[in-house]
Amino acid sequence: MAPSLKTTPEPARQKLTQNELNGVVARHRAFRRNQAGGARANLKFRDLSHLELEGMDLSDADLSGAKLFSARLAGANLAGANFYAADLRLANLEGADLHRADLRGACFRGAVLNNAKLIECDLRDGSMMRWGADGSIVEHAYDHSPLISELTSASVVAADLSRAKIANAFVVQTDLTDAILRGAKLMRANLSNSNLTGTDLRNADLTEAVLTNARMVGCELTGAAINKANFSDAILVGAILDSGQLASPSLKGAIVAKQLAELGTDLADVLARHGRWIESGGKEGIRADLSGYDLVGRDFSDVNLSAAMLQYVSLRGGKLARSRLAIADVSLADLRDADLSEADLRGASLERATLTGADLARALLGPVQIDGGGGGHLWRTNLRRARLARARLPGARLERAVLRAADLAGADLTGADLTGADLGEADLTGADLTNAVLTDARLDGAVVDDAIGLETDRP
Repeated sequence: MAPSLKTTPEPARQKLTQNELNGVVARHRAFRRNQAGGARANLKFRDLSHLELEGMDLSDADLSGAKLFSARLAGANLAGANFYAADLRLANLEGADLHRADLRGACFRGAVLNNAKLIECDLRDGSMMRWGADGSIVEHAYDHSPLISELTSASVVAADLSRAKIANAFVVQTDLTDAILRGAKLMRANLSNSNLTGTDLRNADLTEAVLTNARMVGCELTGAAINKANFSDAILVGAILDSGQLASPSLKGAIVAKQLAELGTDLADVLARHGRWIESGGKEGIRADLSGYDLVGRDFSDVNLSAAMLQYVSLRGGKLARSRLAIADVSLADLRDADLSEADLRGASLERATLTGADLARALLGPVQIDGGGGGHLWRTNLRRARLARARLPGARLERAVLRAADLAGADLTGADLTGADLGEADLTGADLTNAVLTDARLDGAVVDDAIGLETDRP
């Protein structure tokens, strides 16, 4: 008779001490360097709970079925490692390298994976069978729960999951803010109630994925497959979508950009009242709030929108030449291919805004002096994590600063035209300047730590 199949609590594992683990890692390091006495780390079904692995090199190690509950793996090199059916609940993997790691059936419930590299990792379903004490075949489990790949309640902020395989996995109530999921396989994945603000999902496969109640503000979905996906009550305001996606029945029930008919008044009246609000110092009129509205292709040339609320606004292809947007909140806005030439954006918040292909020639993006009762304050333009790929930001022949002291940390400037631009004292930490044109650009005093594609010997 064939042995019965059932699910039982997880098996007892051999508990390692910190010294024992350090020895295994030392031998693994020697193995990686082809040194005498080296041996590939075999930590299969070992209990490493609460141990310190921060910064350690366990690339290509075998940790299948291992228990790493609340272990500290921040900054560790785990590329190509086998974590099949491993227990990583509440583990700290911040900044860890899990490139091409086998994470099938692994449990990351409550884990911290902020800024981790999970490129091409495998997070699909997995199952592990073993012989029980009574001779039956039993399925490996976590705390009496069936084994399944999951990132439930995990923090995966700004992690890189490009081309990762996450099909069928549970990613419920997970913080994926600013995560990179380009080309990821998310078929039938459960992402309900997750935070996907600013997430890059270009060319991802979301076929039959569950995204109910997900927050997807400013999320980029161009080229993504969304057939039969469930977006019920998902917040897609400010999300970057293809025209074909906008017509997809899968978006039925999603919360998308508001139409001007919902404004309750004429747009010209809103702008007139905002003008009075500015001129009177806030004593008359009403501050304009067009957050979340669909204003695609609208003409705001020469209009004064200083300090206006324009969060999540859809202004793709909009005409904003010479407009005044100083100190305005334009965060998470869709400004693809918009004309912002000569616009005054000093002190504006463009955090996570999408400006791909936008024309910012001779635009003012430097700091602005704010006078207050306790003295003046220098207000920097916020372009943190803004998408400026192929944007035109030339500043040649311009006497005043263009991007001086601007916050461009984590911004995408790939292929951008920065000819003659003044980036002095700007924060370019982690910014991507691959193929950007920096001819005659000024970088005096700029912070360029971890910047990508920038020559380190530039003045």
